[in-house]
Amino acid sequence: MSSRYRAATKRRKTDARNIYSLQTGKRTRDPVFPSGVSFPLDCPVYNDTFIKVSVYGVSDEQQSSNFLGTSRFSVADLLHSKDQQLSLSLRTADDSVTVGTVLVSRMKMGEIEDGEVDHITADMHQKCTLVYESSHGINDKENGPIMNTVFQNAVCKVYRFQTVDSKWMLVREQMAECTLSFSIPKQLIGLCIQEDTCRIQELKDLGELSPHWHNLRKDVISRYEQIIKEYQDTLVELEKLTGPSFKPSCSKGQKYLEFIPINLHTQRMRVTCPRKTDSCYDVVTVGAPAAHSQGFKNGGLQKLLSKYESEKKSYSTAYQCIYYPPEQTTKAREILSVVSQLQPHITALADQLLQSPRDALRDTLKSLEDKTEQFVHALKDELVKSALLALHAARPGYVSKSQTSAPSSPPEPNEEPNVVCNNVNSSQTPLKESKASPVRSDSIPHHKEYDEEEWDRVWASVAKSLNSVIAMVEKLQEQDNNNQESTPCQTLADVITSHSPDRPMDVVDWRDQLGVLVQSLKECVLDVAERARHSVIFVLLQEAACSTAQGLQLQQRRDTVFSQALTALACGFVMRLYAGLEDKGFLRQLHAVGLVAQFESLLSTYSEEIGMLEDMEVGISDLTRVTFRITEALSEDSASLTPIISGRRDRYTVEVPLPHDAFQTLPDELRQGKLLHVIPVLFNVGINEQQTIAERFGDISLQERINQKNFEILEGYYKSLSNTLPSECLPSFQTQTDIKELLETLGQNVVTKKRKNVEILWLAGTICRRMNGIRFTSCKSAKDRTSMSVTLEQCCLLRDEHQLNKDYFVRALDCMRSGRLAQGELAQWDDPEAGSIAINKPASRHFYPIALLLVSSHLLVVWLILSLVFLLAKYQ
Repeated sequence: MSSRYRAATKRRKTDARNIYSLQTGKRTRDPVFPSGVSFPLDCPVYNDTFIKVSVYGVSDEQQSSNFLGTSRFSVADLLHSKDQQLSLSLRTADDSVTVGTVLVSRMKMGEIEDGEVDHITADMHQKCTLVYESSHGINDKENGPIMNTVFQNAVCKVYRFQTVDSKWMLVREQMAECTLSFSIPKQLIGLCIQEDTCRIQELKDLGELSPHWHNLRKDVISRYEQIIKEYQDTLVELEKLTGPSFKPSCSKGQKYLEFIPINLHTQRMRVTCPRKTDSCYDVVTVGAPAAHSQGFKNGGLQKLLSKYESEKKSYSTAYQCIYYPPEQTTKAREILSVVSQLQPHITALADQLLQSPRDALRDTLKSLEDKTEQFVHALKDELVKSALLALHAARPGYVSKSQTSAPSSPPEPNEEPNVVCNNVNSSQTPLKESKASPVRSDSIPHHKEYDEEEWDRVWASVAKSLNSVIAMVEKLQEQDNNNQESTPCQTLADVITSHSPDRPMDVVDWRDQLGVLVQSLKECVLDVAERARHSVIFVLLQEAACSTAQGLQLQQRRDTVFSQALTALACGFVMRLYAGLEDKGFLRQLHAVGLVAQFESLLSTYSEEIGMLEDMEVGISDLTRVTFRITEALSEDSASLTPIISGRRDRYTVEVPLPHDAFQTLPDELRQGKLLHVIPVLFNVGINEQQTIAERFGDISLQERINQKNFEILEGYYKSLSNTLPSECLPSFQTQTDIKELLETLGQNVVTKKRKNVEILWLAGTICRRMNGIRFTSCKSAKDRTSMSVTLEQCCLLRDEHQLNKDYFVRALDCMRSGRLAQGELAQWDDPEAGSIAINKPASRHFYPIALLLVSSHLLVVWLILSLVFLLAKYQ
């Protein structure tokens, strides 16, 4: 008779408190139940603690159960027994008849010896056992104060599997929530509010503008205020939340949670084998970063941004603005950021120069020259010069030479129209594309000579002041060296201008004289910085003025997607850093070339998941704007160990604090605060039934383009890594396939036309692990497809790296997946995500009632065709 057995274990002490654990063993008379008893930390186990085991028989046909027998034992009996095993008799409820036996054993991590395989029976070759389960994790160094700050509510399971040489290995799975799921988004929202508030003030600081530009500025400011108000409301709602540290998939459509990633969890598998060092394999699971609350009716970010850029050209004509393409506006934001950072730094170095003793002046002066050189290279761009001219033309009362000398005349039919920016001619536009936006030609200014002379005059003042400082320091050095001749090196100021002052100097009051020169330098740098800041702010004003309401929504959508992607990246970086604190090769790689973050996506290229994938592509690409810095925590409490974000939308830095002892073991480069880079790559292969439809009747060019583009990024990172570090810095694996060979195979698979080519994902994940990277796995909600992928990868690692017995592979896979089903992770069928495993899946929602379709013969034909398509996809 085909039957199933259920074993219920009940723990009991003198307080009669009961804790139940239910497991099922299928189609066998000698089952090994795939779960153990969980002992929560709030209810400790004593020697006199009793455990009760009850066994039920379950019929497959009727799904009903009948009680077979029960038994109980104390913890002391188990601990004092031979080999810590008990053979218990199962007796009926009235204790009159013995109906069978049950074997109970205890096993601890790290206590696997060769002799422990002697008791294995032949039947055990077909079984796998979960020997430990806990909802509180395992107390070891992995769950110390550092880990507990970021990772909480861990669920741990320990399995025992057999290797090919009949040894036992222990496999521990630990899944945990990440507190950064809410911490990072709240910080990011606060930074966006702060940035937009500063942008409003910068727009007001532009001064008086002509009526046309004044009205546009008012409109832009009102848009920023609207964004600030919505973000403030979101932040207030997030501050009210309590409970789990993750957003469940059922909440993905809620507006106030749109910045929070879906189902962000960390998955760690630790493998303990006889006579081998423990191995850890980490992966971060998260729902695809996408704006679910805003929907995908019109596509995702990639499509919307392309459409927006094309529409912005026409709006620039209507609003009399210069059209700046995305790379130009990005450069304007970079210039604004550099000016904000370097101008105060130069001022501080100039003050430090005055405080330095004479023998240390040269070192301080060298730093001052270096920072000034960076300042020059940032501001010598033609974008700044053209923007200054445009800003001058936007001042009230400006009259162009064409308006005073001759009346305007319309352009000839064959004459190419000019682009203007409230009296700015086309020669000052940043790129040739702006010629496609015609506006009245009578507003072209003729003050180019004046503005260039003004800009050159300011730069000449900077050069003159800098050379004066350099000359005085050099003469002081000459006097200190007893008038020995020294050959002055060519300075940055010599490049800017040929002016080189050479006047007598009174060394008695050298500090006062140097102070005058330094003050002049500071004033000149401040003047240049203010002019440059106003010019690039005017560029950003034109970009914002050309933006419609769609532009506002796109900014919010991009912030939302980026918040989810950044939170996942920060979680993965922290997890990888904590795991590699004692790995010198990893730490060297971290500061030398950075880490690769490989995002594995299982989204289909069909229906709304196309929009999700377009959102995800932009969000992952935006992570290139993120850097990390390791700092020393002030204390070891949770608040001091929580990562902190700083920066603006164009560049964010995540500071990861470490306790004093851990921080002091880091290399000098990391302790000195060197910025650390992460190279994100995204590979997508749809695997569900919707992808089958897309590959047969739809378009998968988006997936092909993403995979090809990111393969090139991954290949470039490997070249940089191999040219910088020796192979000894990378981890060693049982399989000896070279990374270069794996990359070649991946490149071939990327360009190969093959349906559901999951080999791409497997190769990309293997390469990422070989290069000390960070692994992420995503689908729509990080549930079904993600769980299937993670468990398959884990079993493949056990087979390839730890010699898992081939007879155990499928059963180990079923064992891990059944545990996840028991947790409810795979029991939700909101949408078709798991293909053939959906044994209890409801009927497809695409089969509409025939009665409604019979109204029209055409509709009936359409229904028959669609039904046939979905049937073929389902049963393929």
